[in-house]
Amino acid sequence: MNAHARLVHEYESGIGVPISGITHSPNPGSNLAATLPVWALAAGSVSAVAAAANRLRDAHGLAPVPHRIDPERITAAFSSDRLLRADGRQVPMFADLSGFFPTFDGWVRTHANYPHHRTRLLAALGLPDDAPLDLAVAHIAMSRAADIEDNAAMAGAIAVQVRTEEEWAATPQAAAAASGPLVAMEPRQDRAGAPFRSEATPFQPLRGVRVLDMTRVIAGPVATRTLALLGAEVLRVDPPWLPEIPWQYADTCQGKHSAMVDLRAHSAVFHDLLASADVLVTGYRPGALEHAGLTTAVRPSLVHGRVSAWGEAGPWGGRRGFDSIVQAATGISILEGAPSVPGALPAQALDHASGYLLAAGVIDALAARTYDGIGRDVRVSLARTASWLLANPDRGLSHGPAAAPNPELTVSHGSLVTATPALAEYPDYAWPAPQYGASAPAWPVRTR
Repeated sequence: MNAHARLVHEYESGIGVPISGITHSPNPGSNLAATLPVWALAAGSVSAVAAAANRLRDAHGLAPVPHRIDPERITAAFSSDRLLRADGRQVPMFADLSGFFPTFDGWVRTHANYPHHRTRLLAALGLPDDAPLDLAVAHIAMSRAADIEDNAAMAGAIAVQVRTEEEWAATPQAAAAASGPLVAMEPRQDRAGAPFRSEATPFQPLRGVRVLDMTRVIAGPVATRTLALLGAEVLRVDPPWLPEIPWQYADTCQGKHSAMVDLRAHSAVFHDLLASADVLVTGYRPGALEHAGLTTAVRPSLVHGRVSAWGEAGPWGGRRGFDSIVQAATGISILEGAPSVPGALPAQALDHASGYLLAAGVIDALAARTYDGIGRDVRVSLARTASWLLANPDRGLSHGPAAAPNPELTVSHGSLVTATPALAEYPDYAWPAPQYGASAPAWPVRTR
């Protein structure tokens, strides 16, 4: 069995569904080439979605669709940030204070793409908001990596010590991150009082399913974008006080509607939306909804998908994080670079793979709900995905450089160019990302 089939089977055994037959797909060589088996992670996570979609089709009495694993399509989708063009220009992926920086005793990796994260990071370094980059770099260079990590966590900033995989494995947060199934699915006791109607078709098995999307950045939005691709009606809701990165939104909000509302001040809006939703997908830290006065109890049989950086248990359970940060903390950056100069995976694969795995889990939860009417919680974390990658024995220590994604595997909508979907049977998403926050915070009126 090849590595990507092992991932699918590990996913399926973890959620308790029969093991599916996975067509063997050989490692395509330079596609997503890395020391760690990134191709297996990418192909496996997309295959998990395809297998889950067929289980949902079966639940609705529809014939399966023979999904094809296309290495170039998957590589393009996982490397979508490298293919995206706005007005013919490639967009910058990281801000000047996001990256690897040498410290007194090693390296740290920081993330300050969002203005509020930059402000917090400078505060953690004891610097004012307007401190120049070179001053921040000098402060980092004179500090210990562990001190920067601790101070950042206390300030709500995002910075971690770059560890080897052995150093990471010795920490309690590593044990917590690696525990449990790759995708956790837990049934709840709530059950719908009436059967769910289905509008499923072979290529839109999620047609008629309403998804309330409260995620940002990449992993969660990739999950909900995948649900939209398979026919779900996805409404993304963002708070007005948090800025969004335009290129990230343009890439991951395709096929969705977008609304902006302060749900803390207007909790009734949230509960009204949730009352007729089938799925809620959140990327906020554990307890954040409840702290804001929001409750999911208004919707029996809801499927609640949740994504986090470090998992919901352990000493880092409530800590912020991003793909690049998880790579640095877990030893991946050293494996893909060197202790003297850390490196990175050829794509933000932890984000994308976690997104597809979350989408698969939500689809399987919906399939199970057609039989028993029970609501379920589905959870993934970037650190759990990283632990799978690190535990996989198929390493390519003498790999060549990763191939660039194929620029022909893109679609154009006006001045915006984005990667095609990872599922090869779909040429494009239903529509490009709408204007940010342009929709009303209400479900679109159904025409049938």
